[in-house]
Amino acid sequence: MDELEYERTRIGPEWPLLNLLARRRTGRAREGRRIGIGHDLESLEGNEYPVLPLPDTVVFPNLVTPLFLSRDRSARAVEAAEAMEVPLLVVAQRDPQVLDPDLSDLYTIGTVVEVGRVLHMPDGSTTALVQGIERARILELIDTEPYLRVRGVPLYEDERHDMASEALMRAVLALFEKVVDLNPNLPEDAYVAAMNEKEPGSLADLLAHVLDLETPQRQELLETLDANVRLQQLSIILGQELDVLELEDRIQTQVQQEVDKTQREYYLREQMRAIQTELGEEDENQRELGDLRQKLIQAGLPEAVRLKAEKEMSRLAQMPPMSPETTVIRNYLDWLIDLPWTVATEDNLDIKRAAAVLEQNHYGLPKVKERILEHIAVRKLAREKMKSPILCFVGPPGTGKTSLGRSIAEALGRKFVRLSLGGVRDEAEIRGHRRTYIGSLPGRILQTMHTAGSVNPLFMLDEIDKLGMDFRGDPSSALLEVLDPEQNHAFSDHYLEVPYDLSRVMFITTANILDPIPPALRDRLEVIDFPGYVEEEKLAIARQFLIPRQVEAHGLTARQLQFSVEALRTIVREYTYEAGVRNLERNIANICRKTARRIAENKRSIHRITPRQVNRLLGPPQYSEWLANEQDEVGVANGLAWSEAGGDVMQVEVSAMEGKGALTLTGQIGEVMQESAQAALTYARSHAEEFGLQELDFDKLDLHIHVPEGAIPKDGPSAGVTMAAALISALSARPIRHDLAMTGEITLRGRVLPIGGLKEKLMAAHRMHIKTVIFPKRNEKDLADVPRDVQRDLELVPVERMDEIIGRALLEAQPVRSRARPRVQRSRKKAAEPAADVAPPHDGAAAAGE
Repeated sequence: MDELEYERTRIGPEWPLLNLLARRRTGRAREGRRIGIGHDLESLEGNEYPVLPLPDTVVFPNLVTPLFLSRDRSARAVEAAEAMEVPLLVVAQRDPQVLDPDLSDLYTIGTVVEVGRVLHMPDGSTTALVQGIERARILELIDTEPYLRVRGVPLYEDERHDMASEALMRAVLALFEKVVDLNPNLPEDAYVAAMNEKEPGSLADLLAHVLDLETPQRQELLETLDANVRLQQLSIILGQELDVLELEDRIQTQVQQEVDKTQREYYLREQMRAIQTELGEEDENQRELGDLRQKLIQAGLPEAVRLKAEKEMSRLAQMPPMSPETTVIRNYLDWLIDLPWTVATEDNLDIKRAAAVLEQNHYGLPKVKERILEHIAVRKLAREKMKSPILCFVGPPGTGKTSLGRSIAEALGRKFVRLSLGGVRDEAEIRGHRRTYIGSLPGRILQTMHTAGSVNPLFMLDEIDKLGMDFRGDPSSALLEVLDPEQNHAFSDHYLEVPYDLSRVMFITTANILDPIPPALRDRLEVIDFPGYVEEEKLAIARQFLIPRQVEAHGLTARQLQFSVEALRTIVREYTYEAGVRNLERNIANICRKTARRIAENKRSIHRITPRQVNRLLGPPQYSEWLANEQDEVGVANGLAWSEAGGDVMQVEVSAMEGKGALTLTGQIGEVMQESAQAALTYARSHAEEFGLQELDFDKLDLHIHVPEGAIPKDGPSAGVTMAAALISALSARPIRHDLAMTGEITLRGRVLPIGGLKEKLMAAHRMHIKTVIFPKRNEKDLADVPRDVQRDLELVPVERMDEIIGRALLEAQPVRSRARPRVQRSRKKAAEPAADVAPPHDGAAAAGE
């Protein structure tokens, strides 16, 4: 082994070239001793070998490998082989955790080696330098003490070298070259040694030895005797290793680029800071931090908020300017600084001035104006003790709820801000998002307070009845804290995470109806009803507000365009059908546009609008006074309905015909209204003798109750008396007064129960020129809210029982030629045409009932 020791000393730990030289010796020793792969090994006598078990190492033929011996039995086996000058069989263990393996713990195929040199280390361990000679298979165990001895037979591979072998060698070498370039743990000499291998088997053993493989993979390559198969396996292993190394290289390159960029920026920034220091200039980042600290001091923050801001300021000062968290903290501090914490406007507590402002900007609405003046008076006497009210303006669209809020802010001398809640479904819209989310902001409440710039604005929450709710939360529940005077002094926003005082804000909410508002939220509101306007009020509003505003908006003057009272009355009656004045203003604007166009075209313009010119400018009337010329009819009664847009007048038609006692209900009637129809029919049948209907056989009559305008859903119990009157009229052939309307819920005993929305219903009857209205006596208390001119123009008849309505609404039957009254229509005859259509409801919705 002198030559081997010399090469090891000269090359050192770089084993590939050393292995190449060693292979030249062992190759000559093999000549004349080859055994084929398919040889019957059991018939061979074999050789006796000392066995060296290796826990995690596989030694390949023709290669030099250092072995670390930590077991006494392994050291004795090496010493015996060295003393007897016989080869040693090294075999890998199946389980490396076994400390004292026997034959069953070893693989059956190992490598016969020659022991080159044995070194004893200071720590008591032993290192042996061995050189692989050939593969060998263990046949049987001879002895276990003082070391393992077995009988084995050498195995030799088929060393054919054909075109397939050459192609595999080239492919494997190409892959190995790339792996060596990318793997820093493989020396370049390994590729040089591989290039000098001429035999496929030797190349495969060298690569299996050099590559970092698991013990089972190495053992599988050792047990594969066909060199071409080993090269194919190594080609797959090298391909997988190359993919991993290329991915690692890309990742490392990207990371290195980012690190280099960061280091470059840091280096340049430090240089800039040093240059600025030499020039006596302040760092821009430090200057911004200083400005931010100064703003925090001047903001006048409450103690808890100031401590939170100082903590965030300390975090910001310690962070690098390019950190993403820097922007988040900076935005948070900007919101803390910009929000009004102590800035407030001085309230104007002059009651006479406030009353003048409200009268100047709005017509009517005495209750609302009185409530605002009361608030100003109490605040003038007990400024520090009084809490701001939470008002809720409820009324039809177009009645001036939002514009009145602006007037109240002007009267008080406060800033006015408005937040529309229509369609809001996310709780975060009210409370904001937490700062953990990218792009998070405070809720709409604090955003609006930031816009107001003061802690005591007049805050209008518009369309509070249009709030929604879905999986993101219930915004109406979040408003409970905002609109509660006992809680809103410490309103908590998810973004700020500090309490904010809303107790000095005057909140005013608006809604069309109260039903969608949750009870807990409704309990916090002081509800003020906004009634619909009667005709005279609309005329006054048009003259005082609408016409001057539209004339000015269209570039006209009062001399160029004037409206007569009759023209305005025509617009109100024939072109609008609403509780408010929104459509009235649209029609006035329409006339102003047409006038402005004629003036711009230098044509002859109209200076005074009359009813005739209204029809010419606006076209045919959209709504006709359908009750004015109508005759009294049998089976047709006028009812009163309530909707979000105010009151409405509707008709109920009843026809009787021969049949089988069926009752048909049409007109998109709801369940409650259907039950009212059943109750009305039961009342009529039970009082048949009283109304002269004892001769009728109800089992042979089919009754059809229809409420016109079938596209509009209708429901509620207040049409019960109307359907009962129409039924009795159709069955008794007694016509019903066409200038009379009625409302009320009916019971089976004929009692008339109270209903809701009486004020809106009476105003609708007044608008449609009804002369008499019958209503439940228990609703007389509601007349206090009805305008006096409406009560003066209507004949109001309170009743308690249905027979009072029959006596007042039904006329005597008309005389006929024959004695039989035409109370029943033949089904084969054509039904009588309805007298007229019900006037379309405003805003496309009407519902009979409460």
